[in-house]
Amino acid sequence: MQFRMSSEKGLLLALALWTLCPIGGPGGLNGREPAGPSCQTARFYPIIQVPVKEKNNSNKKRMKRTARSGFFGSIARRIEGFLPFKARNGFNRALYQYLARRVGEHEDLLFWNFGFAGPGSNGEKLPLADSDEKHRYCIQLYDHVASAVDLRGQDVLEVGCGCGGGSSFIMKRHLPRSFTALDQAKEAIEFCNRRYSIPGLSFSCGKAESLPFEKDAFDVVINVESSHGYGSLDHFLKEVQRVLRLNGYFLFTDFRHKDQIDELRGHLESSGFQFLKEEIITPHVLQAMELDHERKMSLLNRKAPRLLFNSLKYWWGTKDSKRYELFSSGEEIYFSYVLQKRNHSGGLSS
Repeated sequence: MQFRMSSEKGLLLALALWTLCPIGGPGGLNGREPAGPSCQTARFYPIIQVPVKEKNNSNKKRMKRTARSGFFGSIARRIEGFLPFKARNGFNRALYQYLARRVGEHEDLLFWNFGFAGPGSNGEKLPLADSDEKHRYCIQLYDHVASAVDLRGQDVLEVGCGCGGGSSFIMKRHLPRSFTALDQAKEAIEFCNRRYSIPGLSFSCGKAESLPFEKDAFDVVINVESSHGYGSLDHFLKEVQRVLRLNGYFLFTDFRHKDQIDELRGHLESSGFQFLKEEIITPHVLQAMELDHERKMSLLNRKAPRLLFNSLKYWWGTKDSKRYELFSSGEEIYFSYVLQKRNHSGGLSS
């Protein structure tokens, strides 16, 4: 019998079990190891033996930790080691399919990132339409990334577009010649094609590790808070190199456990990119989490299933969640890179 996770209950289960490996994504950084430091962090506080006199205090601490990371996250971390890579990746994909299905009902889900708090690229508050104001902090993360280079007249690709809110914003504000947005969640792409009708903006379904585009097709590739869920970062970076034109830019932002940052940088260096800018933006992300907390909690209180409430707080990064704690303690780091494609001789082409 073939198991099909197509019902809402199955997708809710996938949503809960997404906490199995939320930080480094399936297969760690390079897809060759089943877990890596990121998943060790995601197994928050495994059960340990303690003397009887300490048992009560330990149980209380464990209950608090479970509340912050979610009941299903607490259970799932104990069985993580028994699930094969394809199962973990399937759960991750099912989560985004579920969210894409819910977007039609809840406009608050147009953006799925943690956000960015700070002035716009010109040092002033980013002007937004009234309809976009509730998404301000999520939009500001996109503006922070896209403002790193001049996109006017460029052919741009976003990998991991979700439900297209960021793609639409960049197309309207930064005025590239064309903007192609890609995501592996079929329902997300179907939603985007129904919702957006902007000249030059198009949406495609595909995987980050095998981009369905010709060589040298784009001037800029954008990747926002998506790579931590990829099966192989190496394959993704090779694909970015392949589809970028010479002197093209890779605008890359995401988060990792602190012990993975050097390894991540090593992957970027070995892939042949020239580093133009490297920035830690964790304080801006934390501030956005704080400022956007009430909006997120309002939606969760109204719509989230009670059984998944704390798991969803962790996934969305409310300020009372374990995710917020990991950022504020420095265990997880949110980074931003501006990279440029080299020519075959190792330098920049003229």
